[in-house]
Amino acid sequence: MSENFDSSVISVDAMGKPCPMPLLLLKKQLKSLQNNQNILLKASDPHSEIDVLRYCELHQLQCQFKQISENEFHFLIRV
Repeated sequence: MSENFDSSVISVDAMGKPCPMPLLLLKKQLKSLQNNQNILLKASDPHSEIDVLRYCELHQLQCQFKQISENEFHFLIRV
């Protein structure tokens, strides 16, 4: 099952982009998702944590957040 999941993850790189760009890139990618695809959003702006988590909550999207380092944040969004 993990192999199927791994192949269905679309990576969105928002590293180095200030807010609200990580959220805007996420919204753009969500519009073009196909069945059973998920998004891994990588961001460096600390404000993206609040923006992305709130957006996912409002739109009932599952989101796992992980802080990789002081300036790297990963969001796994399952739709």
